[in-house]
Amino acid sequence: MYEGDTPNAERRAAALSLDRDLLRELLGQEELRDLIDPDALRRLEDDLQHRSPRTRAETRDALHDVLRRVGDLRLAEVAERILPGLDAESMLLQLADERRAVRLRIAGEERWIAADDAGLYRDALGAVPPGGLPEAFTADVPDALEKVCARWAQTHGPFTTAEIGERYRVDVTAALRALERGGDLVRGELRPGGCEREWCDPEVLRRLRRASLAVLRKEVEAVDQRRLAGFLPSWQGVDRHPPTGAGVDRLREALVPLQGLALPADVWERDVLPRRVGAYSTTWLDQLCASGEVVWVGAGALGRNSGKVALYFREDAALLGPPGTKGTVPFIETQHSLLRERLAASPCFFTDLLAGLDLAPEVLQEALWDLVWAGEATNDAFAPLRAPKLTLARAKTASSQRTARRRFGTRRPGAQAPVQGRWSLTESLFAGADADPSPRRRAWAELMLERYGVVTREQVLAEGFPGGFAMLYDALGQLETLGVCRRGYFVEGLGGAQFALPGAVERLRAQREEGDGAAVVLAATDPAQPYGAALSWPKRRDDERKRPARAAGAYVVLVGAEPVLYVERGGKGLQTLADAGDARLRTAFEALADFVRAGRIKKLDLEKVDGENVVGSDLEPLLVELGFRVSPRRMTLTA
Repeated sequence: MYEGDTPNAERRAAALSLDRDLLRELLGQEELRDLIDPDALRRLEDDLQHRSPRTRAETRDALHDVLRRVGDLRLAEVAERILPGLDAESMLLQLADERRAVRLRIAGEERWIAADDAGLYRDALGAVPPGGLPEAFTADVPDALEKVCARWAQTHGPFTTAEIGERYRVDVTAALRALERGGDLVRGELRPGGCEREWCDPEVLRRLRRASLAVLRKEVEAVDQRRLAGFLPSWQGVDRHPPTGAGVDRLREALVPLQGLALPADVWERDVLPRRVGAYSTTWLDQLCASGEVVWVGAGALGRNSGKVALYFREDAALLGPPGTKGTVPFIETQHSLLRERLAASPCFFTDLLAGLDLAPEVLQEALWDLVWAGEATNDAFAPLRAPKLTLARAKTASSQRTARRRFGTRRPGAQAPVQGRWSLTESLFAGADADPSPRRRAWAELMLERYGVVTREQVLAEGFPGGFAMLYDALGQLETLGVCRRGYFVEGLGGAQFALPGAVERLRAQREEGDGAAVVLAATDPAQPYGAALSWPKRRDDERKRPARAAGAYVVLVGAEPVLYVERGGKGLQTLADAGDARLRTAFEALADFVRAGRIKKLDLEKVDGENVVGSDLEPLLVELGFRVSPRRMTLTA
């Protein structure tokens, strides 16, 4: 029922594992065209034809054996079947002098055959053998044309009637059908890329199936972790879209799989959304929030000036529930209780809160942001998150000035970003979320599959989902039963139970090999950057430095899907994650410089590299070449 959802490699391998008679019964005929591996077919044909390096003739005796196995060959074809540096013509002439090879005219051209096949080709094709051969070599051969066709089949892959007919310029249809009746040939849709049914020797077909199955079984083996790191940016659409066409609709599409993900507030608009939309304007997210489509919920403070937030579509919030990394609930203090009571009555503008609560503006603001980072309060605008801790001293001063002067005779400034929009409690967004956990687990299982393509235990733990991978395991198993995803071992070293969408498995296995040195710069906290979450950070030999972290404002440069540079928050420190002298370091620094020039990072003020002063280091000439300006203590690159 769900055969079409099975990854292509597994489906082909399973079909090739069937007995040939059973396969014919299931398919009506041996329709193996889509199952045979083209490279396996090419290698097998080279072996059968003695064209592969290990089967080429090294001596005159070996060449004689090749003629006996393969049959008639042109001089150029003989040259393809001996080792480089040997003279095909002289070897054939020596075999002719020894009466071990003869030259015949077949299909209007000269070809060489083994001398003991002279009678066979005479009776099959009417080729006149030279004189002087032993009588045994020229004796009558019954069913000669069938024997020539059988030899052709034994030394070739699947072939058509026209191909062998063109080779010998005779009608071989009757001979081929006779061989089929005797079980010496099978017919079916066998050759990849073919358009008609072909003939094949049964033993050749068995070897071809075994070779193809070996290739496919290697394909279904778990890929190394580096391929996952190369797969995720592509799967999540990082840098997929050009700036043209960007807008609210594309932003809405990019937000769907990112729901419930807790990230630093500034990272959303600086690093995550612009890379998935192609171009970005803060007004697009403001529009989605103001319309009520998108809501944000705090998920823990990061110091005093920022914190993590998760984005939801309002219609999905109750099903998904609050973010898994929900912040610590603040102490039950008077200002928090008063604020909860007021917001429970109705959503309020900040000025309403100032008027309705007997609290100093600074105290009110601190209490409000405590509730925000605890996941209890939110706003219908995104603007407050862009500057959450700006002081209210200006507003307080302006208010006192208006009371001292004429209230209606002065020009008033607009509301500051931290106080824009209406504040409300998040309780109503998640009403009923805990009634039955099964739908929520099912929704999160689907969301994780859409976000990552391949879901592993490590990724679920990094997301901070309550209960971890065990809580989602049954839901993922149900999706497998429905044919939505597949269970398997897709990425080595990440646990035995992994779940993936079929299309994701194909793309994961199709990732380019390690020789691809493409570089990409990602925020350390970007969900498309798996190091420090699903994957461990690499460690240099004899390196005792502190490992990198998924910190807000930090960046990672991947080259060939492996981390090579780690830019610390603030851009003053940098760690190299590859050994000194590694050629990838230059590629990584070039990508980082391009990233800055493109305006993704406003400025880099490098002071330390691997804990040492960058000025006077071995990397200084490279950085100068890339456009960094040197000052006494730092090297600077600006957008």
